Formats: sequence, C-alpha cells, structure tokens
Amino acid sequence: MKTILVTGGAGYIGSHCVLALLEQNYNVVILDNLSTGHIETVETLKKYGNVKFYNTDLLEPANVDVIFKENNIDAVVHFAAFSQVGESVINPQKYYINNVCGTLNLLQAMLTNNVKKIVFSSTAATYGEPKYIPIDEKHTQEPINPYGQTKLFIEKIMDDYDKAYGLKSVRLRYFNVAGADSKTRVGEWHEPETHLIPNILKSTFNGGQTFKMFGTDYDTKDGTCVRDYIDVEDLVNAHVLALQYLNNGGETNYFNLGTNNGNSVKEVFSACEKVTNKTIAVDVMERRAGDPASLVADNKKAKEILKWQPKKTLEESIKNAYEWEKVNGN
Repeated sequence: MKTILVTGGAGYIGSHCVLALLEQNYNVVILDNLSTGHIETVETLKKYGNVKFYNTDLLEPANVDVIFKENNIDAVVHFAAFSQVGESVINPQKYYINNVCGTLNLLQAMLTNNVKKIVFSSTAATYGEPKYIPIDEKHTQEPINPYGQTKLFIEKIMDDYDKAYGLKSVRLRYFNVAGADSKTRVGEWHEPETHLIPNILKSTFNGGQTFKMFGTDYDTKDGTCVRDYIDVEDLVNAHVLALQYLNNGGETNYFNLGTNNGNSVKEVFSACEKVTNKTIAVDVMERRAGDPASLVADNKKAKEILKWQPKKTLEESIKNAYEWEKVNGN
C-alpha cells in the first residue's frame, strides 16, 4: 500500500484530499503547522483510515527530513501555503519565505530521500489579467500579486528540478473552489472566513447581514463578475488522478481545474437563497480595483490526459457547504 505525504492536510482542500486518498486505500502522512488548519480536522480524518500526523513546518528542514526518514513515502501532494491575495500585497516577504522557501525545503527532502513525484496545488492567479476567456494552459503567466508570483516561481523551480534531477511534478491550477464533503466529515473552516459562499451561508444563521456586491456594470451576462466555481470533491479527485498519472510514468505537466463554465455573483447569491430558502440582503457598491470581469477555465487538457470530469453543479456545492455549516459552522 502506497504512502502519500500531504502537506497542509489539516486545511480546507488538503483535508478533502486526505479523505479521497484514504478512499483509494492509500496511507497518508500529514504535515501541517496548524496556522490555518485545525487539529480537530486531523482527529476526524484519523477515523477514516491510516493517517499519521506531524505538527511541524516546512521552514524546519530537519523536521521535514525526519518525516521522510520515518515513513516510506512514495509521493507528495503539496498544499501547504499562505493564500490570501490581499495579505500578500501588504506583506510579500511572509509569502515568499513561507511559500517558496518552504517548497524548496520540501523538494530538498524529497531528493535526499529519493522521492521523485509531487502533485502541486497551484492557482489560476499565475495567469494574471485574462487576455481571453476561457483561459487555457497556453495563456501567458503574468501574476499581478505576490501570492500568484510565489506559485509561478514554484512551477518554474519544478521545471528545473525535473530537468536536473528527474523530479516529476503535476501542477494543478485551481479556479474558485467551493463546497464541502458530501458526508459532512470536513468542510471549509477559515478564521477569518474571506470566501463569498461560506460567508453568505453563515449570515443566514445569525439574523442575517447585508452583503456588499462590488460592481454591477461589468461586461458580463448580468453585469456582475463571473467566476468558475469548482466543487472541492471534484477538485481533489483530480489530485488522485494526477498521482495515478505520475505512478503510471507520466511526465511533468500542468492542468487547469475548473468547470469551463462561469457563474456570476448574482447567480451565486440566488443559488444561496434557493438552497437556504432565505432572502439575502445586498448593497450594490462600486467596482473593486483589480477585479477582472470574468475568470473561466478551459479544462479540456485535464479531461483528455487525466480523464478527469467535474460532476457537481454550483447548487450541489452550495448545498454541501450549507449542510457542513449547519452541523459545524456554529
């Protein structure tokens, strides 16, 4: 039975990936410093399979090496990173040190211990302002914030490590992730929560709040920004397929993960109202600086090569997120 190291496995997407790996009969070793992940999540994951947890940091290279020495690790799925775009602009040093240096330490430990396969959590933020829609993998990568830059640097490092050391990587460029585990075992749990859908859902529990809708005059179907929302269970399924691709001798590669279909902010609000059966108060505001009108993935490459297929609708994602909030969010 293969053992997979999941960095950031106590976080939102990482924890869903751990469940998906356990369901495919992998052993899982989690490395997480719990800065944004939760020990309660780790305890939940341990109920569903062979999970070992190390509370440490990728900036502690000796500790990272110990994890490889103590476990017969076959491959790595790498989520651990800071990911708030706004914070990265205010404090780029925090992002470059954590995301880039942390990854370099991880790759060094992999090479030292002869582990040559990694699936990396990248982002559509590496593309920057879209020059055309939908965005395919040939689109230029010109990030407009330090968060996107850190992810692009790591992609370039991985290309160099493949050429020099034969370390094979799959980089998965996410668009907007939504939803929760359909069995409500894990879900989205950020403090503070910055994402639109969980915040809308939370608001329905505590007397409601008025939401700000930034800009209704974009050149889109209803004037509001359009984003490509991909369900978290569909997303992590792509990571399992990427591991299988590498295990079958696949070369270093990169894929967009999105639905090929955008939903506007207004559509997200109305879907939340439908799922919760509640009216959500909205204030229309001016546009926010730096918000592109539309971000939608071309996902043909992942479908063709990984045989991946996103299955869940936006409404299903919201329904699972709502069930999670009802059980755990309050």
